[in-house]
Amino acid sequence: MNKAMPIGRDDFAEVRQGFYFVDKSAIIGALLRDTAKVTLFTRPRRFGKTLLMSMLRYFFDVEDAEEHKKLFAGLAVSRDAEAMQQQGTRPVLFLTLKGWKANTWTDMQEVIKDALGRIFDEYDFLLHAPTLTQREQEVFSAIQMGTANIVAYRNALSFLLHVMEEYYGKKPVLLLDEYDVPIQTAWERHHYDDAIDFFREFLSSALKTNASLDFAVLTGVLRIAKESIFSSLNNLKVDSILEMQYPEAFGFTLAEVEQMAAALGREDKLPEIREWYDGYRFNGVEIYNPWSVVNYFDRGCKLGAYWVNTSGNAIIGALMQRTDREHFESLEGLLQGGTVQGYLREGVIYSDIGEDEDALYTMLCTTGYLTVADTVWEGMETRYELRLPNREMLVLFTVEVLKRFQHGLSKTYVGKIMQAFLHGDADRVQSGLSRYLEVLASTFDTARGKEAFYHGFVLGMTAILVPNYEVQSNRESGYGRYDIAVFPKQPGGTGIVLEFKTADSEEQLTAKAQEALQQIAQRDYAAAFRTRGVQQVYRYGIAFCGKQVRVEVA
Repeated sequence: MNKAMPIGRDDFAEVRQGFYFVDKSAIIGALLRDTAKVTLFTRPRRFGKTLLMSMLRYFFDVEDAEEHKKLFAGLAVSRDAEAMQQQGTRPVLFLTLKGWKANTWTDMQEVIKDALGRIFDEYDFLLHAPTLTQREQEVFSAIQMGTANIVAYRNALSFLLHVMEEYYGKKPVLLLDEYDVPIQTAWERHHYDDAIDFFREFLSSALKTNASLDFAVLTGVLRIAKESIFSSLNNLKVDSILEMQYPEAFGFTLAEVEQMAAALGREDKLPEIREWYDGYRFNGVEIYNPWSVVNYFDRGCKLGAYWVNTSGNAIIGALMQRTDREHFESLEGLLQGGTVQGYLREGVIYSDIGEDEDALYTMLCTTGYLTVADTVWEGMETRYELRLPNREMLVLFTVEVLKRFQHGLSKTYVGKIMQAFLHGDADRVQSGLSRYLEVLASTFDTARGKEAFYHGFVLGMTAILVPNYEVQSNRESGYGRYDIAVFPKQPGGTGIVLEFKTADSEEQLTAKAQEALQQIAQRDYAAAFRTRGVQQVYRYGIAFCGKQVRVEVA
């Protein structure tokens, strides 16, 4: 058995011949027995989508069928007699859109021309087939050379599938990996309308009422709304985080991780692997992050946050800009091991991003930051209870999501300010906050939000203290409600409680800061700390006026 970890390798033949392989081949028989013409799998990045698509290509491809058959020896599909009868019986068109990115629509068209030209180069032998008409030869050559008109590129997939069917006398299989990358990139870089017009026809002409298509499998991170790109495509079956028929097709199951650990002689590491990389629930099935598990073993069982998601991050950023303090507090509660509740609505309509408050939770769940903990049926729809799946996501959630509430401050800079808070250093806190307001906060921001704005940006900074501290906002203690309290989780740790005020003029700053400090004492906000046995508590009265700040501590 090969024990080398396949880091960054997604070619099935290469992995099978030299690396440890987690057998996902049972999906082949399941897909063959399914009646869906087109199946779309949506999963988070680095969950094994491209490797699975490569496996499907090697299994079905009529070219080199006998040689490819050896790759499946001993795998689950080799024991499926019905499926093995279909091995090597179809022409296959495999295309990945992973690299289809550009800053402008003009540049994107060049990317499309180059990528399709390379695909047509792979099938150059078809150009000289006796089945091609003269006109088809001219279109084929134009696409191959990058001189075709835009209409030809819109129909390039359906055209190539037709040519393949004519040549082989069999309907081909289409495998389209990372189908959503160019659409999302176009939205991020502001040429979405042009892109969606092109890709709607590019995909629909190949997938909808295409007589030359046997069946198709698509993968992506996001489920783009049918209305946007799959209009009138009635033969599309979506297998997503919420509507899942094949939960074990992507990611590692508990049994697969246990088998891997046993093969590598590291069963002793299973508890920490579970804590860090388990926790996803796909239709009730326990799933581990495959990319992180593989990297963990490859690096000698060194714990780390290996998974980084870029798909959807720009959308998350746009949604977070519209998220109010109440929602932020709910998100921050996830870091304490809590949950958030929301209605998930798959199907991204890019023009609506930012309009639906449920879109943020949907996107965080779709891209892998959150997972479903429980569901509640409420009449006509389902309400979902969501949580962070594991410790790795706790780290990444802080870095990649909550940092958006830190308004661009570096982690190091935020850390220094929070350490000053924990050491009772009012001068360093004041200078740190003053520099932040001077450099990063516009006058419009500070005027518009007033106390809520200041509360929000300080609250965002406290996320860096989790999970070693518990952060609470607007909770009752003593005879009132404090603005922010930070409780240490380790015995003997220091706590802090903060109260904010706004002043109408700079001359009032000191008086307002002292007023906030007196409020902490008069309403006994420290009561919550005494209940927890926290002895050392720094009390901060903080006053703001535009970009000016005054900090008093007791």
